[in-house]
Amino acid sequence: MTEETKDVIIIGGGISAHTAALYTARADLKPLVLSGHDPDQLSLTTMVENFPGFPDGIMGPELVQNARKQAEKFGAEYKGIYVESFEKKEGYFELGAKDKKFRARTIIISTGASARLLGIPGEDKYFGKGVSTCAVCDAALYRKKEVVLVGCGDSAMEEAIALYKFADKITLVHRRDTFRASKIMQNRILELKDKIHIMFDTTVTEVLVDGQFVTGVKLKNLKTGKESEIKADGFFLAIGHIPNTKMFEGKIKLDTAGYIETDKRSHTNIKGVYAAGDCQDHVFRQAITSAATGCQSAIEAERYIENLKATGKY
Repeated sequence: MTEETKDVIIIGGGISAHTAALYTARADLKPLVLSGHDPDQLSLTTMVENFPGFPDGIMGPELVQNARKQAEKFGAEYKGIYVESFEKKEGYFELGAKDKKFRARTIIISTGASARLLGIPGEDKYFGKGVSTCAVCDAALYRKKEVVLVGCGDSAMEEAIALYKFADKITLVHRRDTFRASKIMQNRILELKDKIHIMFDTTVTEVLVDGQFVTGVKLKNLKTGKESEIKADGFFLAIGHIPNTKMFEGKIKLDTAGYIETDKRSHTNIKGVYAAGDCQDHVFRQAITSAATGCQSAIEAERYIENLKATGKY
């Protein structure tokens, strides 16, 4: 079953998707948002204190829901459908979702990225309740507290520095005996040894909780096999992200890590297809930058539709 051709279809259900929906709806493009059912990363966080306009902070799920309601107010249509395929056709794009086909003149991809997890007990269930994948977002919530951070690259070092400003103690855990981070980043961490403690050859095997929040972690030394437990108010992961872009492989230009390549105006290598949020951003990964690229994509999509009409190709 194929539905009517839409001016804009937005794939995703996070803040970039809702922002794109808001702007395209206000431009009277009647966007359709295919949002799936899984919560986006912002909906899995607790208090968001760094989004402008909320001096007292706002809960992540509330921020996302407010953005969606705002887009719906101006006419954006939402369907909780997973997109499974993408095809470029003559004069339109076709998206497949089980037994349905959707057509659009422009596509905005806002499928996000999923943080890599260890797959250990307590990790998934307590995400947002002491387990986090963004120290830049959540560090201020751990003022004068103790945290454990897993990671070994530059991003992990940056996360440790963000936590250093607030936490009393940061235990940096790495399964090997050397870091992969650049020398300059390693040196910065070594200069902060008053609060940052490093555990090499060690892995976290379980997140300990009290039924509501994280209370510590279980550790295992990979050389000796010795197990131990340490107290922690927060557990941070900095072991990378996986962009949700698999369906676009071989169809849209991706970088070596799988992120969609865009120019400064959110254009992909295919005219009429734009990308916003974490599926194309492996540097900042913030709610505000995701919203900004959602806005960019929407404005560019509007201009694209206007050009189709002006040239008789609509």
